[in-house]
Amino acid sequence: MSDAPALELRQVSKRFRLTGGGLFGREPREQIAVDAVDLTLPTNNVVALVGESGSGKTTTGLLALRLLEASSGTILLHGEDITTIPQHDLKPYRRQMQVVFQDSYASLDPMMTLGEIIAEPLSIHGLHAPAERRDHARQWLQRVGLDASYANRYPHELSGGQRQRVSVARALVLGVSVLVADEPTSALDVSVKAQIVNLLQDLQADMGLSILFISHDLSVVRSLADEVIVMFRGRVVERAATDVIFADARHPYTRALLDAVPVIDPKARHRRRFLTAEEIAARTPKVASSECERLPLRDTAEPQLVALSGSHYVEAIVTG
Repeated sequence: MSDAPALELRQVSKRFRLTGGGLFGREPREQIAVDAVDLTLPTNNVVALVGESGSGKTTTGLLALRLLEASSGTILLHGEDITTIPQHDLKPYRRQMQVVFQDSYASLDPMMTLGEIIAEPLSIHGLHAPAERRDHARQWLQRVGLDASYANRYPHELSGGQRQRVSVARALVLGVSVLVADEPTSALDVSVKAQIVNLLQDLQADMGLSILFISHDLSVVRSLADEVIVMFRGRVVERAATDVIFADARHPYTRALLDAVPVIDPKARHRRRFLTAEEIAARTPKVASSECERLPLRDTAEPQLVALSGSHYVEAIVTG
């Protein structure tokens, strides 16, 4: 088996061309949604991509899946460059990577039974006979914690948590190796949220899945992710092992996200502070070049992602 990561993004950017500026709203403008993002998802690992709404994390996930075309950069799946493969030739790669979306109700066809929904990917890829597809659908319903009899039900008959379990089953029925989970728990109650996280943990261990877990909530990813990547305004501003992020976050934006994590113990609570973009920029850490494990790639006074001790990366201004 190849030692290449399950999924890798190298300097991937996405620029959207906008209209509406200038006289009579005709002057085109450009919005950078994702700015030179490097991301590595090792095989059989969970990497969390976190940030507020508008940080670029969902766009990054769509770029990784080739559901959105990158403006520049390289996307590799198990070491194979899939950046420029035509959409009609991507079908074999779709068997290796799938997605679970945030809104389970909108992503499930209301006119199809749950059995039909889960079996549909098998039909699209021409796998198995119809009877075998139905059997696989029932088996996957049980695997995600639902009774096989649910195969005859429709999405509107289920709770939000149950629909998200069906979404997980549909995504994994092909035996994929890479799963992009885009805010799969954000619309769920706290107890149901924990159940979905536990389900993903169990399936990840059973199947050896590599999961890119996109979330705005650091408390959700703490028990699930091996590594956390923090995005702010389309850029990666910090990246480290999960325990390092929670114990020694260096970027002010990461610390602000951690401040927003609810805690049960009243003595452990502290005042939440919401920083503006200007305050975050003003508090960008300064790092001496001697602290970096390797010299910065760019000779600039602007902030850049640098490697600190171990595998801890932070956007900083390099001095000295």
